[in-house]
Amino acid sequence: MLEHFYPDIYMSSAYRINYKEYYSKGYRGIIFDIDNTLVPHGAPADAESVALIQQLKKTGFQILLLSNNKEPRVKMFNDAVQVQYLCKAGKPGKRGYLKAMEMMGTERETTFFVGDQLFTDIWGARNAGIFSILVQPIDKKEEIQIILKRYLEKIALVFYKRKCRREGKAYLQEGKEND
Repeated sequence: MLEHFYPDIYMSSAYRINYKEYYSKGYRGIIFDIDNTLVPHGAPADAESVALIQQLKKTGFQILLLSNNKEPRVKMFNDAVQVQYLCKAGKPGKRGYLKAMEMMGTERETTFFVGDQLFTDIWGARNAGIFSILVQPIDKKEEIQIILKRYLEKIALVFYKRKCRREGKAYLQEGKEND
C-alpha cells in the first residue's frame, strides 16, 4: 500500500541531481515543484534556482513548474526563470501532470518530476505514470498542514528505506554539485 508514495529516487537536493545523465537516457521534460524543492516556501527565485533552470534549458530540457499555489506566487517565481507553469494544479491528482506533459510536448517515458512531498508531489507523479525524484525539503519552517504530513511521510520513508535495503540500492543519494 505504501508503495504508491515511494519515489523512484530520493536525493538530498534538486541541485545535486545529475540532469545530464537523465538527458542522455532520453528524458526531455522536467516538472518541478517550487516551494521547498527549488527555494524555501514562498521565496522568489534565487541565483541558484535561476542558474539551474538556465542550465537545464541550455541542455535541451523542457521545464514546467507545477504548483498547488495560486498564480501570484507561481508567477513571482517564474518571472525570474521564464518557463511554463501550472498553478492550482490539484496535486496529487494526475490531471496537472498530464497537462504539464502536453504543454511541454513530452510523454510519460521522457518526463520526470522533482518535488519534496510524498503525499502530493510523488504520489501525483506516480499516479500519472512518470519517474519521480523526491528531494529533502530546503527549509524546516513550513505551514502547519505540511508539518502534519511530514510526520506521516517519516513513517512511509522508514518502509521505503527498508525496501531499498532489501533491494541493495541507496536510500538517500547525495549526488554532486551540477556544473
